[in-house]
Amino acid sequence: MTQAQDPVGPYRGRLLGLAYRMLGSLADAEDVVQDAYLRFAAEDRGDVRSTEAFLVRIVTRLCLDRLKSARARREIYVGPWLPEPVVDADAITPETAKALADDLSFALMLTLERLSGPERAAFLLHDVFETPFSEIAAALGRSEAACRQLAARARKAVRRERPLRPADEGEHEARLSAFAQAAASGDASGLRALLTEDVVALSDGGGIKTAALNPIVGPDHVSRFFIGIFRKAERLKAEMRFVLVQINGAPGYLLYVDGALDLTMSVDVRDGRIAAVYVVRNPEKLAGLALH
Repeated sequence: MTQAQDPVGPYRGRLLGLAYRMLGSLADAEDVVQDAYLRFAAEDRGDVRSTEAFLVRIVTRLCLDRLKSARARREIYVGPWLPEPVVDADAITPETAKALADDLSFALMLTLERLSGPERAAFLLHDVFETPFSEIAAALGRSEAACRQLAARARKAVRRERPLRPADEGEHEARLSAFAQAAASGDASGLRALLTEDVVALSDGGGIKTAALNPIVGPDHVSRFFIGIFRKAERLKAEMRFVLVQINGAPGYLLYVDGALDLTMSVDVRDGRIAAVYVVRNPEKLAGLALH
């Protein structure tokens, strides 16, 4: 298929990356990009000055529409909500020199979730995807000055939440591995030593799989929770297999129980210790992960 036949092709990674960061769901992001293609196909091409700008504008508006219903669904979501884990982060990372373009961490995604839709869109378009404010204004139907204010408010929130010294991949993997080993062996003191004093664990079962219905806070509670999970698996004589992968751009585990993918586990490392643990068990969010 030529570029004329597939106008989305050259911009697919950018569009998917924008939609995923807006919605927290790769499946929804793919639907949005497909919808944008259909709208482009029905458009009078003589009115389209820039294919990329047109597609970005349509994807942004479609995402804002979806966010309205998504927020309503999340108000009745069972337990903590986490983004859909992504293993192939390169497919949705734009080619840009800005560091935020590589940040798909759950920590950042959850920060974006707390922003309003327009704040999220303005920040992502400008700070991550380097879109001029003139195009952002066209996408959001607001003035450039208003879009600058939206992006500034969002940027302040993101800077407040992001660590000053993000862990490098080696440190991240080492802490993740030590966490899993300590939990599996029942080493409570060793596990607590890996955690920050305000550590939080979030487990997303979506009301389909068993998961903690509230955030688990503090090293004592977090260590007991994860040690309890492994002890239960031992009692049930379940065969557990950890597979190290990249989850949202950082080391994480796929956990298989008796040959079936049961959950993803990833962590947020700050100043050498684990500040957050994210477990996704909702099978609807695991369906898109390839077997490893």
